[in-house]
Amino acid sequence: MKKNVQIRIEPKDSENLELIKKLACKKSKINEKDLSDFVILKKSIDARERPPIILITADLYTNGEKKEIQKNIIDEYKKVDENKTVIIVGAGPAGYFSALELIENGIKPIIFERGKDVNARRYDLRAIQQEGIVNPDSNYCFGEGGAGTYSDGKLYTRATKRGDIYKTLKLLVEHGAKEEILTEAHPHIGSNKLPVIVKNIRETIIKFGGEVHFNSKVDDLIIENNKIIGVISNDKKFYADSVILATGHSSRDIFYLLKDKNIKVEFKAFAMGVRIEHKQKLIDSIQYGQEERDLNLPASNYSLVCQVEGRGVFSFCMCPGGFIVPSSTAPNELVLNGMSLSKRNSKFANAGIVVSIEKEDLLDYEKYGEFAGLEFQKEIEKKVFLAGDQKTQKAPAQKVVDFLNNKISENLLDTSYIPGVFSAPLHNILPKNISGRLKQGLIEFGKKMKGFITEDAQIIAIESRTSSPIRIPRDKDTLEHIEIENLYPCGEGAGFAGGIISAAVDGQNCAKAIIKKYNNIVQS
Repeated sequence: MKKNVQIRIEPKDSENLELIKKLACKKSKINEKDLSDFVILKKSIDARERPPIILITADLYTNGEKKEIQKNIIDEYKKVDENKTVIIVGAGPAGYFSALELIENGIKPIIFERGKDVNARRYDLRAIQQEGIVNPDSNYCFGEGGAGTYSDGKLYTRATKRGDIYKTLKLLVEHGAKEEILTEAHPHIGSNKLPVIVKNIRETIIKFGGEVHFNSKVDDLIIENNKIIGVISNDKKFYADSVILATGHSSRDIFYLLKDKNIKVEFKAFAMGVRIEHKQKLIDSIQYGQEERDLNLPASNYSLVCQVEGRGVFSFCMCPGGFIVPSSTAPNELVLNGMSLSKRNSKFANAGIVVSIEKEDLLDYEKYGEFAGLEFQKEIEKKVFLAGDQKTQKAPAQKVVDFLNNKISENLLDTSYIPGVFSAPLHNILPKNISGRLKQGLIEFGKKMKGFITEDAQIIAIESRTSSPIRIPRDKDTLEHIEIENLYPCGEGAGFAGGIISAAVDGQNCAKAIIKKYNNIVQS
């Protein structure tokens, strides 16, 4: 017999398995001696309580019953059959998880990644941080593992209906992630741990017969009679039965390539704004109601949203105990993102505070058609860059209170952003349709989180790559491009995901669509 129960426990006892079992049995009216198995399903924090408490959901088994032991997914893999191949463009979560799904079903993936492997990539991250040198093919967005590898590693998503999220998390565990991500309400790996996991996934792909090619930018698509049959990389032609396009939200060259080949793309709403940075201690005091955070509790986070003039203003990619990093993908532009290490022990907390951008907000860019958002994005990133010394990735900053009062900050605060910041009038630099709505949004957030608006918080610009401003349309059933057969737009770059997990699940779904089509052809 199995019973499900939820118990409340103090943070100091959250790892005390014996006590958790005892309390669970007591609530379920089960004698501990009759317990044959005990499985924790979920752990979460109820920060509404003062002091906060931990909620634990568990299954209790009696009468000799036990939870069914699940085999490792990769233990079932076999060498792939080279008679059927799929080219995958991009080695981010969408690309790598589509490859694993293909291998599971006996199809060979061949991955082309414009950037470097996850270890070599680190040298280019150091160069952009310390010297302002941007490698267009190897940076915080491009390279093995994609943007998620070095931008925090949060694993939660609202896209729970898209596919098997548990399978995605389990594959991460099988490649080195801690098992706790299977039960945590807001699982997180950390940018110091993800590189090893990404490398392990690559080794699995190669072990079972897949291929991974680095420094291999795809320059063209080979299309005949509205059907894709391969790609061109480094002046060589490569052929396959299908192509998954999983290039990420910053692969502007791919968007332009599709346009040049008259392959349909569409405008997609996106968001832009700033990074806001507080001391983590302040966020903890607001969220937990504790002057000094209980060390048994993790660094606290927040999620904020409101409507201003018919547009969403919201927090994005909140990084407790984290850092702000330069995510530019080309010289002469400035882009910011956030990341956290596994322990989330930086003294800073940061988050994107961004404003939704709809087509109606870009009337001055109508001449660019579907590329209106992309051209707007590019222009603002360049404008922000030109506001600085143009030799480094130093970013313009302003105290939040000064921003609200249209005042240049005389003194800036300490920051986690390694390239450094300089005082600038962001209330004038940012477009009015962003700055005005940001101000109203910040005021609303200050009402929701008392203390959020403070002299000890500052904003840094610009957070502009929340998602792709372009969608590559696909059939909702086959997941193929609506015009090009066997081309599967996938993940964030195609406009169908927004984070590590949703991108990974979308990659799995595209692989399943290919497998389904292949099986139907074989059966017919």
